[in-house]
Amino acid sequence: MADIRWEEPFCAEGSVCFRLGTDEEGNGYIAVAGAEDTYVSDTREALRTLIRDIKAGKADHLL
Repeated sequence: MADIRWEEPFCAEGSVCFRLGTDEEGNGYIAVAGAEDTYVSDTREALRTLIRDIKAGKADHLL
């Protein structure tokens, strides 16, 4: 199992908190806070692209 370094949770009022993490092998992780043993994983570059795309508004239709 990877040694994941989790960031502090990202939380919105009244919603689930999410955590982002990385490991030494260049992988990025997303999990629900408190359930970090169940996560989605891809490369750090994929995680970076996801965050940039969200910031650019490409997921606004989900709001």
